[in-house]
Amino acid sequence: MDALFIFLFFASFMAILFSGYPVAFVLGGVGVLFAALGTLIEPLQIADVAELRMIGFVANRVFDTISSYSLIPMSMFIFMGFMLDRSGVAERLLKSMRGLLGPAPGGLAISVVAIGVVLAASTGIIGASVVLLATIAVPTMFQAGYNRSVSLGIVGATGCLGILIPPSIMLVVMGDQLRIPVGDLFMGAIVPGAGLALLFILFIVATAVIAPHAMPRYQREGGRLPPMKALAEFTGALFAPLALVLAVLGSIVAGIASPTEAAGIGAAGATLLAALNGKLNRDAFKQVCYDTGRTSAFLYMLIFGASCFSVVLRGYGGDETIEAALRALPLGPHGVLAFIIFIVFLLGFFLDWMEIVLIVAPLVMPILTSFGFDPVWVAILLAICLQTSFLTPPVGMALFYLRSSVPGASITEVYKGALPFVLMQVAALITVALFPQLALWLPSVAGR
Repeated sequence: MDALFIFLFFASFMAILFSGYPVAFVLGGVGVLFAALGTLIEPLQIADVAELRMIGFVANRVFDTISSYSLIPMSMFIFMGFMLDRSGVAERLLKSMRGLLGPAPGGLAISVVAIGVVLAASTGIIGASVVLLATIAVPTMFQAGYNRSVSLGIVGATGCLGILIPPSIMLVVMGDQLRIPVGDLFMGAIVPGAGLALLFILFIVATAVIAPHAMPRYQREGGRLPPMKALAEFTGALFAPLALVLAVLGSIVAGIASPTEAAGIGAAGATLLAALNGKLNRDAFKQVCYDTGRTSAFLYMLIFGASCFSVVLRGYGGDETIEAALRALPLGPHGVLAFIIFIVFLLGFFLDWMEIVLIVAPLVMPILTSFGFDPVWVAILLAICLQTSFLTPPVGMALFYLRSSVPGASITEVYKGALPFVLMQVAALITVALFPQLALWLPSVAGR
């Protein structure tokens, strides 16, 4: 009977979710609904049930969440991302890298990946990164004769690097929910994130060599710049964002600042960059603050709804039922880990990363750590897996950001372009699973 109520609980959530209601309200509403149902059937003593008064526990949990020190960096990193979007750094970088790498095979696409890495290490805002790259890079790639699907795939996948490469909003939330230091997650994600970007570049080079018609060499108007001048322009454009990245991530890795303090440095640095580039005025600052407040409020609302959902799920014994079911699988510890990662991968087709981090990750992490797995390694595996959710239909948000930002782009072109990069992300996931030190080496060197 307990299993039946848990099944109905999740089935109701999925059914209402696809009706189009906001996810945060669906999470909280289903929680309250089943808590009320538990109050009605509790006298029958037919199952372990949640009661309506359990919702009161949510108030304490939400207060603890909102006042959590580990979540403070989230709002400042969001502010940093939106301010950098306004600063004009990406446009200047693309212009300089086109002059430096454009004549090389796949040079324009490599430039887009390099800029995406800089944006990822500076923002962590997927929507802003994808839209910005689509706006400044896709027209140039189309004009240069690049294959449309390949161009869209490169831009969409590159824009998603920010969910893994720190400072990542997902890692901040994951650290809070799983009780793992955010700094350890940031350091653990650097090598896998950089490796994934390198894998993208290798794919681009291979494609440019095997099918040069898909990525013609970029011809700059007015002829090619002298190599030293092109290098000087690139160095000048890269200096400011690189200094910002080193100030934020370098201070965390070196142990000079906590993620919260580093986020403050990043927010101030992004504002200074915008001012130096002449992009900062009253209206721009007001809009960045508005966007930051709206995005932060949305994320906190999701946390509130997920807290309600989780409390009621535990009231019905859902965590115990799921743990017993996973332990009963005849797969062994590594088999259970592979099974959970596979389920998370499938859930990414239908749920956003936030719901998975808030609901699924806290349920499975205690089971996996009880097998002796390092929590940082498991969290990085989940993060890489969740990155694919941005590129897999029907809920892949990067796909919709991309299509809406590129006039005339069909959903078929977007899906076709994203497929090779989803496969590369899966390959990166398997590699980190086989070689845990890729995620654990840097935290261990930093004295974790």
